[in-house]
Amino acid sequence: MKLRTLLAGAREHKASDAHILVGMPPMLRIGGEIVATRGQVMSGETIDAMLQECLTAGQLERLAHDWQLCASVVFPDVGRARVTVYKRNGAYELAVRLSEPAVRTRDQLRLPVIVDELARKSHGLVVLTGPTGVGKTTTLHYMIDLINAERACKIITIEDPVEFVHAFKRAVVVQQEVLSDVRDFTSALRHVLRQDPDVIGIGEMRDRETIYTALMAAETGHLVIATLHTPGAVDVVQRMVSAFPEGQQEEIRFMLANTLQGVVAQHLLPRVTVKGQTLCCEVLIGTGAVRHQIRENTAHQIYSEMQSGRRHGMVTFDQALLDLYQQGEISYDTALSHARHPDNIKKKGAAA
Repeated sequence: MKLRTLLAGAREHKASDAHILVGMPPMLRIGGEIVATRGQVMSGETIDAMLQECLTAGQLERLAHDWQLCASVVFPDVGRARVTVYKRNGAYELAVRLSEPAVRTRDQLRLPVIVDELARKSHGLVVLTGPTGVGKTTTLHYMIDLINAERACKIITIEDPVEFVHAFKRAVVVQQEVLSDVRDFTSALRHVLRQDPDVIGIGEMRDRETIYTALMAAETGHLVIATLHTPGAVDVVQRMVSAFPEGQQEEIRFMLANTLQGVVAQHLLPRVTVKGQTLCCEVLIGTGAVRHQIRENTAHQIYSEMQSGRRHGMVTFDQALLDLYQQGEISYDTALSHARHPDNIKKKGAAA
């Protein structure tokens, strides 16, 4: 079986991911659930042939050395996909994320309006956070596409790997892929600052060096949009500060307080009406009060600012859950099981 054929079938079934494991038929993630196909059982030899089909000689060499690899591949009749290769029981297996053929609209993605406002900021830091597979990269590319359509500027992204290619609209868009165009996020980000960017997109802030350079870029007049893995919006503040040694944390708090424009924390939840998932977003905005809490090292009080900050576009995860439940998007049980403070859902849900 050819990887291209398998991914073409995955596209037809509207799958977001394909999993190719030894001893099993190909598995597809459709509507958030893993579904087994009726295809042939995969062997190590078949998967090795797929790797030869989709990877370059350099990528195969890196894979042989590291035993793992993440790369972007493009097939004419399938489009772009992110291929992650790993080993299990001594054999290679694949997890493939199918990139979207076009950037969807905000309404199609069900993103809050405030995302557009954050994309239109001239400078500062915007963080997209949440668990793996909730659409952070999709939101990043939506924001890049919006800026590309509205501003005559230079946008540089550092991605691992590139999952969507932006055509030139009003902006010049330079997309760099880790291990193809640049060695790593940190060194690439330092060099990006010398390339006259207006907007910088960072696929993931993985370490303290990347976080520090992102803050420095935001502090010097650039708009920086980056992703991070945390459960919620307030956790972003704690995660970024705690990445540094104690003697440097005060400096980081001041840099973050000076630059933070907003945080969008994403989660995907099962829909109650039709099969599939819906997006639930928690939003933190860098108001004066929030900046003060960050600067004074009282991040635990930011949640209270979010609860009373709807006029600024802020919404807590529990408020977003309740909104989705009242709109008939998710079930009461889903809202209750995912709530950070279930008692609030019980009180307000019963009143609704």
